[in-house]
Amino acid sequence: QLQVAESGGGSVHDGASLKLSCKVSGSILRLYALGWFRQVPGKEREGVACISSSGRDTNVGDSDRFAISSDYAGDTATVSLQMNNLKPEDTGLYYCGAIRFDTCSAHSAFPSTYLVSYWGQGTQVTVSS
Repeated sequence: QLQVAESGGGSVHDGASLKLSCKVSGSILRLYALGWFRQVPGKEREGVACISSSGRDTNVGDSDRFAISSDYAGDTATVSLQMNNLKPEDTGLYYCGAIRFDTCSAHSAFPSTYLVSYWGQGTQVTVSS
């Protein structure tokens, strides 16, 4: 079992930066990659960024505005999503998830939400123009 909790959302203006944090804890932590997903009303949840348990593999899609990092201490990890030059289309509910089979690579498709075994409650990011 893993516990997942996000923090750091908020309302900002176009061009601002925001950093989201997610604390994940549990003895099986290192079996999972960690990732951020975004959902807007009427659309499916989509992947934003992920990082493998070793930290060596990351995937941020086509974005050069987002960066993901992780920090481990025993059975607890903090995974952060740094978002720069935010745009209104970045608005959404951001979820942190633990991805089965430690699946995350820059050389393959972003892991599907079907591979996520544990989710946080989500944190809202609103970017206004």
